[in-house]
Amino acid sequence: MMNDPTPPRTDTATASDADSPFIEVRDVRKHYDAVHALGGVDFHLKPGEVVGIVGHNGAGKSTLMNVLAGTVERSSGSFRLGGSEIGAWSPARAQQAGLRCIFQELSLCANLTSAENTRIVHRPLRGLGWRRRARQVIGPALDEIFPGHGIDLDRKVADLPIGERQMVEIARAFTQTDIGLRCVILDEPTSALGHEATEQLLAHICRAAGRGIACILITHRLNEILAVCDRTVVMVDGKVVAERPTAGLSRAALVELMGSIERPHDRSVGKAAPTQAPVIRHAGRDTADLTIEVGKGEIIGFAGLDGHGQRDRLRAMFYAARGQREALPGAYVAGDRGSEGVFALWSIADNLTIRSLNALTRGGMISSAAARKLAGNWSDRLRVKAPSIDTPILSLSGGNQQKVLFARALASDAQVIFLDDPMRGVDVGTKQEVYRLIRAEAESGRSFVWYTTELEELTNCERIYVFREGRAVTRLEGDAIETGRILQASFGGEHV
Repeated sequence: MMNDPTPPRTDTATASDADSPFIEVRDVRKHYDAVHALGGVDFHLKPGEVVGIVGHNGAGKSTLMNVLAGTVERSSGSFRLGGSEIGAWSPARAQQAGLRCIFQELSLCANLTSAENTRIVHRPLRGLGWRRRARQVIGPALDEIFPGHGIDLDRKVADLPIGERQMVEIARAFTQTDIGLRCVILDEPTSALGHEATEQLLAHICRAAGRGIACILITHRLNEILAVCDRTVVMVDGKVVAERPTAGLSRAALVELMGSIERPHDRSVGKAAPTQAPVIRHAGRDTADLTIEVGKGEIIGFAGLDGHGQRDRLRAMFYAARGQREALPGAYVAGDRGSEGVFALWSIADNLTIRSLNALTRGGMISSAAARKLAGNWSDRLRVKAPSIDTPILSLSGGNQQKVLFARALASDAQVIFLDDPMRGVDVGTKQEVYRLIRAEAESGRSFVWYTTELEELTNCERIYVFREGRAVTRLEGDAIETGRILQASFGGEHV
């Protein structure tokens, strides 16, 4: 259960300002040839208001936000900003109006430092000493939003872990120089953040709203919506199907509005039978670092605050399994799909089948028919929303791209699948289906090593290892896998 991060709100806007929408769109439509991404959307946002937008992958949430941010041109519909009708709209005009967007796919320039990336969105940061002044802009923002972040502002973004990159992108969106900040759109902002950083961000959203800064929060983590949003908008198939005040709204009611049914996980179902010896036994770097064992058909979880060595250990185990005398077939689902997951110029089918080429080879040649059958079957099983398997993968929503990466691993011959926070940007309904797939595959003998920043996902595991300061320090099994104990171990406390 997430602690309530909400500080008292002291809205600075006048009553008349609060009643007048900052942004208002009516009957907004966006189509790409025959694909209708938005089918007539009405939406408004008042100063200092926090609005949550939820829906399944491909529901049109990110498309609507891109229209508001000016990165996508609407096909039709009206757009009013501060009461004035807007015709042509662009990212530059949005920036001038005090509107910022944190995109689901991070937009920082990887070859630049955090300070240099800050200059990109702030024109006054130029001339002699601009780097020093850029650090003075981004540094305090990071300190305010993520106290104790420890990010080196002069380190290239490409060298930062994905969680730190996400922090920098978020902090940059909340910085101000010559233009006042009026609205921040956050599209899956916590997808790569750990529990502590997520709590810090949610608290800052509330503080920003208290200063009159409106926020739009898109996330599949419904507890975040319920924690900070004033109003929740539900989208399905490019349309708004429901809108409710968040106060008094339960998670179950929100899921029902989305048309999904979450099924509680019965921990007695899908338990792997004990094996004589683990298929993987990976020793730690010292006596304080636990040896991690993975048995056949087991689901093993990695937990703890993000950035404490989970991803490093996951990669080390993956490479160790490949390097064994009798190599163990494995597959790795990367957490950073943009740089390590998708092949950007390829179709869904090509991305999905790349791990299975040996199995698809007939007489020394790859069978096109077998490849298409495999891609079609797994695309259907994961419910990838696209016109066809020949669709370019970058035309999909982030969540649907993640489904393709997951399908790639499951469609392969891998006996051990390493999951690096694989549910980033995936909707609630698909998550439930994937959980069932994982448990079914585990019952058939496949093993999973699963790192996740979403604590509730760890209930799918037989055993978890909690990491702190680069080491696996605590092992929890069965009914001991409980949020309070995980957090206690993450922060250095002893569990009982």
